[in-house]
Amino acid sequence: MRQNRRVTAPLRLLFAGSPRAAVPTLEALAGGPHTIDAVITRPPTPQGRKRILTPTPVEVSAVERGLPVLHARSLTPLQDELIEREADLGVIVAFGGLVREPLLSAPRLGWINLHFSLLPAYRGAAPVQHALIAGETTTGLSVFHLTEGLDEGDLYAQRPHPIGAHDTAGSLLDRLAIEGASVVADVVDRLAAGTIEATPQEGQPTFAPKLDRADGRLRFTESASTISARLRGTTPEPGAFGELDDGTVVKVLDATIGHDGAPLAPGALALDGRRALVGTADRPLELVTVQPAGKQAMSALDWMRGLRDRETRRFA
Repeated sequence: MRQNRRVTAPLRLLFAGSPRAAVPTLEALAGGPHTIDAVITRPPTPQGRKRILTPTPVEVSAVERGLPVLHARSLTPLQDELIEREADLGVIVAFGGLVREPLLSAPRLGWINLHFSLLPAYRGAAPVQHALIAGETTTGLSVFHLTEGLDEGDLYAQRPHPIGAHDTAGSLLDRLAIEGASVVADVVDRLAAGTIEATPQEGQPTFAPKLDRADGRLRFTESASTISARLRGTTPEPGAFGELDDGTVVKVLDATIGHDGAPLAPGALALDGRRALVGTADRPLELVTVQPAGKQAMSALDWMRGLRDRETRRFA
C-alpha cells in the first residue's frame, strides 16, 4: 500500500464490493486520507456443511475498521439512500451488476471500477478466468470511469501483469487484487487533487462472461496445453472435472503437462512409476490431485491405483 498519501481535499467515498479480491482496495482506501461513508456488499449467505450464515470478506474487513455496512445484491434498492449521502466518488470492485441513472451520476465525480484485465480485452464478469483459458501470457488491470455500458468507460489507469506458467485463476486474481489496490488509491488521490483525466479505450473489445459448471469440463481429445489452460482458468471456481466412461465425475484439482513418457490414447489412464497419467491429443497430462464424486480430495496416484479395471477405463 502507498504510504503518506496527502491530498488537498479529501473525498467522501462509497465503496461497493463483496469477494476477497475487493478487500485490498477497501483496506487501501480506509487507510488513506479519504472518508468511506458506506460499504455496500452482498448479504451474508449460508456456508459449509452446517450452513452457517457468513458475511462477505468485504463486510468482515469493513466491520473490523468500524465502517458502516449496507447489504444489497444490486445498488438499485439503495438508490435513494446512496444519493442522499451526497458522496464525492463511488468505487466498485467485484460487486456485480450495472449502475443505472440517477445513481450513476449522483457522486460528484461519478464512479470508478477496478477491472482485472487490460480493457477493452475481456469485458465482463470473469476476465481472469477467460484470459487463462485462452492461453494468454499477459493480462493486467484497469481503473475506469463507470458508465451504463458493460466495462465501456474511459480509462484512468492500466497496468500489465504477467501470467505465470502455473498460475490458476485464484492465484492470479490474488496478485492482481493487491496490485490493483494501490492503483485505485492513486487514482482516487489524483481525482481529489484534480490532476488526472480519463482517456477512451482503444481496440476491439473481447468479452468474458461468467463461467458455469459446464465450462470446467476437461475434454481429453484436446491438446495437453489446452486442457491445462482450462484447468487453471477454472480453479478454484467453478472447478475443473473429467467424466469417466461410466459417467463417474472426477474433479481435477491439480495437474501438470507430462513432458516425457509413452504416448497415450486421449482419455486413457496409465501409471508410470509414481505418476498418474491421462492421454490427450498429444502429450500425456499428469494428474496430481483429484476428488472423485462423493469423496475427499486425494492424491491422483492413490486414486488411480485403487481404480478397478484401470487398464480399460478412460475419460470420455
